[in-house]
This record gives sequence, C-alpha cells and structure tokens, in this order.
Amino acid sequence: MPDPEPAGDGAVHRLFAGAPSSVAFNKLRKRLLRHARQALDDFAMLRPGERWLVALSGGKDSYGLLAVLLDLKWRGLLPVDLLACNLDQGQPGFPQHVLPDFLDGLGVPHRIEYRDTYSVVTGKLPAGATYCALCSRLRRGHLYRIAREEGCRALVLGHHREDILETFFMNLFHGGRLAAMPPKLMNDEGDVMVLRPLAYCAEADLARFAEALAFPIIPCDLCGSQEGLQRNAMKAMLDDIERRMPGRKDTMIRALANARPSHLLDRALFDFAALGAG
Repeated sequence: MPDPEPAGDGAVHRLFAGAPSSVAFNKLRKRLLRHARQALDDFAMLRPGERWLVALSGGKDSYGLLAVLLDLKWRGLLPVDLLACNLDQGQPGFPQHVLPDFLDGLGVPHRIEYRDTYSVVTGKLPAGATYCALCSRLRRGHLYRIAREEGCRALVLGHHREDILETFFMNLFHGGRLAAMPPKLMNDEGDVMVLRPLAYCAEADLARFAEALAFPIIPCDLCGSQEGLQRNAMKAMLDDIERRMPGRKDTMIRALANARPSHLLDRALFDFAALGAG
C-alpha cells in the first residue's frame, strides 16, 4: 500500500502545524497512517457515511488514535464523521479542562461525559486490588450508551500491537485459551461495533508520535499506578523477547493472522475424528 500523501502542496492539518519537519518524524507519521489504513482494509472497518465515537482517555494511545483518524479524514481517506468522547470517571485530581481545551483548539466535535465510576470501583474492591477489569467494564458500558445516544455505529479504541500481544499471552498463560484482542468486534447487544484501527501500530511509535506533537498527556492514577498487574508482566516479557530477537513482535502479529487449526488441539475447529489412513 503506497504511503498517503498530503491533500495539497504545503497543506497541513492544524494538529500538525507545530510538528517537527524532520525526515524521521515524517516517516513515523506515514508509518502510522499506513498501518492504520492496512487495519481498516484488512478487517473491513469502513462503511462510508457512518459516525464513529472515538474514545479519548488523555493517554498517548488515544491521542495518537485521534490524530491518525483526523489525518486520514483530512486526506480524504476516511469518509466517516468523528465524535471524540472523554468519560471523566471522577478520579481525584483529574484535570477536567485539558481535553476540552485541546479539542476546542482543534475544532474537533466532542462530548465530555462525567460518571463517577471511580467511587464504584474503589467501593467494591479492597485496597490494593487490581481495578482494571471492573473499571474497564464500567467505562465500556457508558461508552456504548453514549454511542447509541449520539447515533454512532462504531466505538473506536486506541489499542495497539502490544495490547493485542499482551492479551494473547494473558489468555495463554492465565486463561487457558488461544484468544487475543480483536481489531473488530460487535458488542453483546449487537448494535455497536468496536474498532481498533491501531492494531498494527507499535506502542513505541505512538509514544514517539505523542512526544513529537506534545500531546497534553493525562496519566491514569487508578490502575496505572498499581504494581504487579499481569499485563505488566506480559509487557516485560515481550519487550525482553524483542530486545533479544528484534522483529519478533511483528512476527507474532502475523502469526495471529495465520492460524492452522489442524495443527492445534481444538476439536471444535478441526475434525480429528474424520482423519484416517487411506
């Protein structure tokens, strides 16, 4: 797939007005766009004319997601309407002005929703417990509701290559199943599609992208500050493998798209009983 080109000579989306002009940054930007376009195509995410709810947490990944989608839309490669949405979950010290100011400055349509899920999570779980699972379920439920209220067919999330690989190994080591984080998923109610256009994008690329564009990052002080999370262990393992054998993460992602049911042990996927000599 060829690298996307700007909409016109000297043209630039306002998000990139202060971006570095270096060759390295231009390559990074094009690589993220190319990987996002590939995911959009591979998993048939696009249906022109739809409206998408883009979840924006204030972390580097969700900022990167919004930037890539805005860039693709500006280039005429994303024929959908975008509505950015932040769910303010009531965490103490959350800077409520940061995201509205950022989005207003870009002229991006958005909705800020306040729901105190923080008190629910901390009230139900003991101190020191891992909050991620419950926090995520509550957040996702509200985002589905907002998508319905806003007429959005899809909820778009900023999960990247490492998120998918970490989920695969968490399921392998702790869940006893071969499953990852799907790039495209219909919710249980069957009315909102979940899309992950950054499925092929490397976390390190998104981190460099966020730093170069000076996104106003808002750290998560709920789950992000807790030690001993299973996902952190998977991240450390994958990073160690990548250091020892560069390029293995890309190979693993390709492997998830290259399954051989006859060479696994799942009798529901392959009829071993039908195999016989002759």
